Amino acid sequence: MLEDGFSRVAAVDCGTNSIRLLVADVNPATGELRELDRRMTIVRLGQGVDKTGKLAPEALERTFAACREYAEVIREKGADKVRFVATSASRDASNREDFVRGVLDILGVEPEVITGDEEAELSFTGATKELTGRDDLAKPYLVVDIGGGSTEFVVGDDQVRAARSVDIGCVRMTERHLVRDGKVTDPPTPDQVAAMRADIEEALDLAAKTVPLREARTLVGLAGSVTTVSAIAQNLPEYDTEAIHHSRVSYDRVREITDSLLTSTHAERAAIPSMHPGRVDVIGAGALVLLSIMERTGATEVVVSEHDILDGIAFGIAVRAAEEAGEA
Repeated sequence: MLEDGFSRVAAVDCGTNSIRLLVADVNPATGELRELDRRMTIVRLGQGVDKTGKLAPEALERTFAACREYAEVIREKGADKVRFVATSASRDASNREDFVRGVLDILGVEPEVITGDEEAELSFTGATKELTGRDDLAKPYLVVDIGGGSTEFVVGDDQVRAARSVDIGCVRMTERHLVRDGKVTDPPTPDQVAAMRADIEEALDLAAKTVPLREARTLVGLAGSVTTVSAIAQNLPEYDTEAIHHSRVSYDRVREITDSLLTSTHAERAAIPSMHPGRVDVIGAGALVLLSIMERTGATEVVVSEHDILDGIAFGIAVRAAEEAGEA
């Protein structure tokens, strides 16, 4: 039996590299979120999208297999309010209707292919909701969500002031710059890294036209590239969500880790205890995006959050449910 004010919701975030599920009891009035199940599957939905403009059949099938697993979890937990948000890869694909139909058949809800600005706002809400009242983190926040296909930048205090999405995700940068003859270069050449860096800097110029990057007092980093860098920085024996959530990683440490990742082999990266197998080939690009952002903003550290767009989606579902019930 749910307590008064709470809704049991299921939020699904389908990005370029991974698909994730959060089932939680949420009270939108108090901002409380009680996690029941949180899981992630690397499906690489964005495989080849930057080059072909289409979702690959094998990428769709990997994604649908994860959806079938998530549908079972949602039924077991009894979440009757579900929202499925799809981000960069499905925005870009010419055959995204195949994706929409498949998700609808499996989960019974139509994926909402949201804009980059909507993605940014949800990420900001999820990442900052629980930071309210902390006096050790100065406002405004700059929330950066480094995904597979794109990176979202959001500046705000309690509300979003400005947001921009640019196409510098870890998968996109890897496929664009670090692949030769169908394989990721092992390790990348200095010229490849320099070209990737130039691409990232150009995208940061674009983001800075909309988002005042240097006005932020606290940099909050989201998603797998950032959380993996934190795990490496802490020398964790395995990926540990509790140790990673709200950890702080200095600029110097991010630079050291990025340099190491971009000069290591596939086998060396795969041997890192906290490394998810699906991130081995793309983590170098993701770390470089983070490092470039820190250099551009002058941030001396990044505050790492495990709560992101998924949590923002969950809060949004609960708010909508409360409004429909006349409670908010």
